[in-house]
Amino acid sequence: MEKLVFATANANKVKEIKHILGDLYDFRSLTDIGCTEDIPETQPTIEGNALQKARYVYEKYGYNCFAEDTGLLVEALDGAPGVYSARYAGSQRNSDDNMDKLLVELQHEPNRAAYFKTVIALIIDGKETLFEGKVEGEILKARQGGTGFGYDPIFLPNGQSQSFAEMTADEKGAISHRGRATAKLKAHLDAIR
Repeated sequence: MEKLVFATANANKVKEIKHILGDLYDFRSLTDIGCTEDIPETQPTIEGNALQKARYVYEKYGYNCFAEDTGLLVEALDGAPGVYSARYAGSQRNSDDNMDKLLVELQHEPNRAAYFKTVIALIIDGKETLFEGKVEGEILKARQGGTGFGYDPIFLPNGQSQSFAEMTADEKGAISHRGRATAKLKAHLDAIR
């Protein structure tokens, strides 16, 4: 198994990525490599933040690694929360607060179209590669489901009857933004092994 650091301390994201990529790689999280500092995310784009995090780990810790950044982009809000999705309701990064704020902002809005976008930045031996995944859908008027994380309870993917928070890990992984980006990452890793 090849060692690869996933530049996150988010246990939910590590679990989701491991579920998709399987056992071919020995994943380490930031916690596993002793990285306890907050990695800067100061770029104005999702791509920029993913690269910034991966470069930080590669340059400071010397591991081949990948990082991801995800945003929820709502049409009626001109793409907000976008790059600020995790901190939409403040620096505490609380998913319930973020969902509450979004639901209040959309309460009188008929256009509820939105999409999730994930960008994964991979660095292996200094070579950088980006992978993007996207899923379109709409923002529900209330939470539905108790699984998943982030905005999952209020996001209904196009063509589906369940929110991400009502789906199993396999169902979500097959159609989600992170699942799609990770499938591209997996195909690339398999090709260069």
